[in-house]
Amino acid sequence: MTDETKQDAIGTADKAKLWVGVLAIAAGIAAYYLLGNQAAWLRWLCVLGGIAVAVLVVAFSRYGGEFRAFAVSARSELRKIVWPTRNETTMTTVVVFAFVAIAGLFFWGLDVVLAWATRALTGQGG
Repeated sequence: MTDETKQDAIGTADKAKLWVGVLAIAAGIAAYYLLGNQAAWLRWLCVLGGIAVAVLVVAFSRYGGEFRAFAVSARSELRKIVWPTRNETTMTTVVVFAFVAIAGLFFWGLDVVLAWATRALTGQGG
């Protein structure tokens, strides 16, 4: 068997696992509606069971392995984050509030001037 044939076989098996997962979720949802006269907890248990089966099946596919590798690398990247100190956060917050206040005053003044200019040029307005 050539490498390309092996890749096709692996790809086909992974796609089949993905479809089995989708069908398991669909079966859980269908069971929810088919058991309409049963207790709500039992109906939701069927949905959760379908999701659990789907997660279990997809976890053992190539897609599940890639997701696990992504989660591990994301976790290692999260450990590299340097969070700001309380003082840095406070100072940044003060700067943002000050900038918002200055920008607000600027745009209020601009609005007053433009309203005055519009009234002066058109003779309309209060």
